[in-house]
Amino acid sequence: MQNFIDAYSPDNLRYLLGGLWITILVSVVSIIGSFIIGSILGVIRYVKIKYLSAVVGFIIDVIRNLPLLLILFFTYFGLPNLGVKPEIIPAAILAMTIFESTMLAEIVRSGIQAVDSGQMEGARANGLTYWQGLWHIVLPQALVKMIPAIVSQFISLVKDTSLATIILLPEMLFRSQIIYGQNTNYIIPMFVAIALMYFVVCYLLSLLSRYLEKRQA
Repeated sequence: MQNFIDAYSPDNLRYLLGGLWITILVSVVSIIGSFIIGSILGVIRYVKIKYLSAVVGFIIDVIRNLPLLLILFFTYFGLPNLGVKPEIIPAAILAMTIFESTMLAEIVRSGIQAVDSGQMEGARANGLTYWQGLWHIVLPQALVKMIPAIVSQFISLVKDTSLATIILLPEMLFRSQIIYGQNTNYIIPMFVAIALMYFVVCYLLSLLSRYLEKRQA
């Protein structure tokens, strides 16, 4: 018990909360970026634009089948060889945005396909163009179907930020390692603390998912 009391000193907690802030920052920016890019890629793949959709589909399939760790390594250690030298936080955001965009692109494409084709036919019959029907009629309905899968993917993204310790991102797990590296008696208290922090963030996202589902319904 004394180990827990000592491990959760004000200085250690402040240090851990600083890591939580970085985790949230990287997650939020990556979520926004990947949602925008993933939605665009998903629509492009769905509408089957000549050549472009095939190229986008190939890129998505390649990236989706690569481990996130490899993409993290490439953005932080590989890009400098190409003349681009991102800092740790931008590198982590870039890697996660690229990886999650491809995952979301497939969710968006599947969500649009799940909407009954009669919806588009009805939109065209009422004088809307294909793109107007897609934007105003099909996509809003598809979004409702996609909410659980999208939020689930976002929760995975939050947890995947821990992988960025490999490029020394100073998030929760990295900072907990520094704390218990100074005193091995703090290992279990630190694991308990970061587990609780991840649980709170991910549980709040799941509650948001339920709220959005009810609101859209």
